[in-house]
Amino acid sequence: MAKTPANFKKIESLVELVASLRGPDGCPWDKEQTHESLTQYAIEETFELVESIESTSPARDQKMKDELGDVLFQVVLHAQLASERGAFTLDDVIQNVSEKLVRRHPHVFGDVKVGNSDEVVKNWDEIKKAEAAGSSENPYALKVPPLPALQRAYKIGKRTEKHKFDWENVEGVMLKVEEEYEELREALDNDVDSEIEHELGDALFSLAQLGRHLKMEPEQVLRKANSRFEERFNKMVEFAGAEGKDWGALSTEEKEQYWIKAKNFLKSQKS
Repeated sequence: MAKTPANFKKIESLVELVASLRGPDGCPWDKEQTHESLTQYAIEETFELVESIESTSPARDQKMKDELGDVLFQVVLHAQLASERGAFTLDDVIQNVSEKLVRRHPHVFGDVKVGNSDEVVKNWDEIKKAEAAGSSENPYALKVPPLPALQRAYKIGKRTEKHKFDWENVEGVMLKVEEEYEELREALDNDVDSEIEHELGDALFSLAQLGRHLKMEPEQVLRKANSRFEERFNKMVEFAGAEGKDWGALSTEEKEQYWIKAKNFLKSQKS
């Protein structure tokens, strides 16, 4: 039987627990995992953390605490796998990020003076450029992390904005959105799947850039829209059930009436 740490509040205890899970007498599932097999869980836990952060539930803080723990577990587990093959340890990870934080915040840990957050971002970019000095990569080439597609579209726009390749204002982006919408309409009229896919992608990309110009992160905007739709849908199904209606037997017009009822009810609850 593996030994249980005496103090669960110490990071060393979590490292010890994870090592035990991977040890000779550990958990069969944990012992089978690789960096690659754990990738899906890193993504899932991160999104569950984001969901808890954006929650308006009274239990928000408890949920955040739970999800932060799940994300931390993933970090420690990956570090454990790396240590087993002699690559690096959690201590190395902590040292690396600590050094990076000090290096990229000379206005806190050095003598650099800044007046506002815009200057902080400017310094940050200059430091990152200096760190990349000597690389064979073209400094103007796009290098965007493999994020969810809508969020990545936003990031691409942020990068090209820095390279002075952008619309001047919101109106300019709106014209592009309208142009892409018309091209999507033409593709639908042509009824060619490859054209429709192409134009739908361009329309979504241009909408992401509109969000950027409006100072709204499109991934967050869409998450909120998804939540609203789910809440309204579940509420209209609830209303129909309370009235003894078989949802599957309702006409489109009847469902629309329940949708309006649910929308108005939820709106009144939040006003």
